[in-house]
Amino acid sequence: MKKLNEVRAGLLKVPVTRIALLIVADLFAILLSEVLSLYVRYDFKFMDVSREFWEAILVIYPFNVVLTLIIFYIFKLYNSVWRYASDKELVNNGIAVFVCAIIQPILCWIVGMRLPASFPFAYCFFLLLFTCGVRFSYRILRVLQNRRLMHSGRNERINCMIIGAGAAGNAIIKEIESSNYLSMQVACVIDDNPGCHGKYLRGVPIVGGRDTISDNVQKYAIDEIIIAIPSASRQDLKPILEICKETGCRMRILPGMYQIINGDVNVSQLRDVQIEDLLGRDPITVNVDEIIGYVKGKVILVTGGGGSIGSELCRQIAGHDPKQLIVLDIYENNAYEIQQELKRDFPELDLVVLIGSVRNTARVEEVFKTYRPEIVYHAAAHKHVPLMEDSPNEAVKNNVFGTLKVAAAADRYGTRRFVMISTDKAVNPTNVMGASKRICEMIIQNLNRRSRTEYVAVRFGNVLGSNGSVIPLFKKQIAQGGPVTVTSPDIIRYFMTIPEAVSLVLQAGAYAKGGEIFVLDMGEPMKIVDLAQNLIKLSGYRVNEDIKIEFIGLRPGEKMYEELLMNEEGLRETANKMIYIGKPIEYDEDVFEEQLERLRQVSADEGGDVREVIKEIVPTYHYESE
Repeated sequence: MKKLNEVRAGLLKVPVTRIALLIVADLFAILLSEVLSLYVRYDFKFMDVSREFWEAILVIYPFNVVLTLIIFYIFKLYNSVWRYASDKELVNNGIAVFVCAIIQPILCWIVGMRLPASFPFAYCFFLLLFTCGVRFSYRILRVLQNRRLMHSGRNERINCMIIGAGAAGNAIIKEIESSNYLSMQVACVIDDNPGCHGKYLRGVPIVGGRDTISDNVQKYAIDEIIIAIPSASRQDLKPILEICKETGCRMRILPGMYQIINGDVNVSQLRDVQIEDLLGRDPITVNVDEIIGYVKGKVILVTGGGGSIGSELCRQIAGHDPKQLIVLDIYENNAYEIQQELKRDFPELDLVVLIGSVRNTARVEEVFKTYRPEIVYHAAAHKHVPLMEDSPNEAVKNNVFGTLKVAAAADRYGTRRFVMISTDKAVNPTNVMGASKRICEMIIQNLNRRSRTEYVAVRFGNVLGSNGSVIPLFKKQIAQGGPVTVTSPDIIRYFMTIPEAVSLVLQAGAYAKGGEIFVLDMGEPMKIVDLAQNLIKLSGYRVNEDIKIEFIGLRPGEKMYEELLMNEEGLRETANKMIYIGKPIEYDEDVFEEQLERLRQVSADEGGDVREVIKEIVPTYHYESE
C-alpha cells in the first residue's frame, strides 16, 4: 500500500518546467483570445476595429493575465496530470474560463474603458478552445497513435472484444485507450440492446448481440474477450460464457457490481473466467449479522483447520471478531500456512495453532480442557473416496471415532455448539468414506439428545478447488498436455465453491437448535465430462484435438450420481431459501452404541471385515463384496 501511494504521489507531482510551459501557453492564449474576439466581431477585418478597443485590451491584458492565472490555479489547471485527463478536468477548465470571461466587463469598468458587448462571449469561446487544446493535446495524440498502430502492419497488440456497452465497458475502453502499458486494443463491442447496434462507444463499434459473438471473433481476429457486465447474475452470464468458451479466446470478467459503485473499474480488476462462473447459479448469500451475533466474542475451535474447508472457515471467522480462534490440524505444513496468513491479515486476532490428531483421545481432552471452546467446527476427516476404499479401517478410525472423541469432549467441557462437516456421499452410500460420514451424522444426533451442546451437521456436494478434488486434477492433466481422465460420460455431481461451503457452515451455526442436518440447494447437478470440457476450453485448448478426454470407468466406491437427502428424511426451509433442514432419522440408541463398540474393535483389529459392521449400522450402505 505504501508503494502504491508513492506511485500515486509521483503521478501528481507535475514538473516545474511543464507548469512553466503551460503558463506561457496561457499567456499567448489570453492575448490571442482577446485579439480574435475583436477580429471576429468586425467580420475578420482588422482595419475596421476601433483604436479605442485595441487600447482597451492592451490596458486590461496585465490584469487579465494575473487574474486568469490565479483562477486557473484555484481550479487546479496547473497540477493535473493531463495525460490522464478526464471529464472532470474538462469541466474544471470550462468553469475557470467562464469565470475569466465574466470578469472582462468588470475589468473594463475598473480601468474606465469599454469593449464590444459580444467580447466576453467570443473571449470565452476562444480561451476555452486554446486552453483545452493545449491541455488535452497529449491525450488526443496518444489516441491517434493507438489508432494508427491498430491499423498498421506492425501492430502486435492483443485484439479485445468487450461484452457490455454500459458504464463498466466504457471505463475499460477508456483505460485501454489512455494507457501506455497495456498491450491491448478494443476492436468491437457486443451488447444485447438492439438500440445500441451500429453505434459507437468511445469510437469502438457496437457490432451486435450475443448471437454475433462467434462471427465477430473471426471478423476482428479477437484474441481476448472481456465481459463487462458486473450487474449480471451467474444465471444470466452462463449462456454468454457458454458461447464465449467455444471461441477459444481468453476470457476475463469483472468480479462484481461494487467496482461501479466505488468508481474504480479498471483493467486490474479483471479476472480470468473461472469454472464456477459456468455453474449457472448465483453464490449462496448469508446473513452476516446472524453470523457475527454468535461468533463475535466467542472461543472457537476448528479441527482440520489447515484443510480447504477448515482454512476458509478460519479466514471468515477471523473477520468476525472472535475472542480466540484455535486451529487444530495433524498436518503441520497446512497449519503453518494458515497461521502465517491469519497473522498477516488479522494482526489483532488471538490465534492459537495446535498440531494434533482427533484420533488422539488425550490430545483432544487436553485441548478442550485448556481452551474451553464455546463453538466447534469439526472439519477434520479423511475424504478421498478411492483411498478410503483401500484403507477402510483408517476411514473409520479417523472419521467415525475422531468425530466421536471431539464431540464427546465438547459435551464434557460445555461447548455451546458443535458443527460437523458432512457430505452428500453420506446419502445411500456406496463407499466407506460416505458411510463413515453417515455414522458421524448419527453420532452427533445421538449426542444431541442427551447433551446441552447443540450438535448439527452440514451436508454439501463436491467443493470446487478443494484439495484432492477433480478441478486441481484436471488442471494438472491439462498443464501436462492431457489426457484428462473422466470416470464415465454419464457421471454427475453437485458442485459448490469453497466460500459457499463455508457460508453454509457458518449459517448452520447461526440456525442450530440441535440435531439438524443442513443441506444446500445447489441447483442442477453437472456432468463431470462437461466440467472437463469447460476447463479445457477455458484453458484455451480444443477438446479432443489439443487435449483429449479419456473415460477410465468408475473407481471403487463411486456411484453415477449423488443424492443430498435420504428418502426417509423430510425437507423444510430455513430463513435462507437456499438452505434446508433434513429431519433426523429415528434409530435405537442402545443398539447404535453397541454397534459402535463392535465397529471400534473390528477397525482396531485390522483383520476383520469392517464393511459388514458398517452395513449393520447404515442399512442404506451398498458395497460390492470381494
